[in-house]
Amino acid sequence: MTTRYERLKEQRRMQRRIRLVVEERRMAMAVPPREHSLDSEATIEIRPRAIGRVSLPAG
Repeated sequence: MTTRYERLKEQRRMQRRIRLVVEERRMAMAVPPREHSLDSEATIEIRPRAIGRVSLPAG
């Protein structure tokens, strides 16, 4: 039988492991930085027929 202190210690250890795994996965799945960043001052043309429409895959 484990004491309350040992259970808390075990929980903290497991939580630390989980945090490390989550961080590793987050880093592995991260998108590498783009070489060409978008210019925030540039204007982007939005075609009128694209406004308010959702494209659905054919099928």
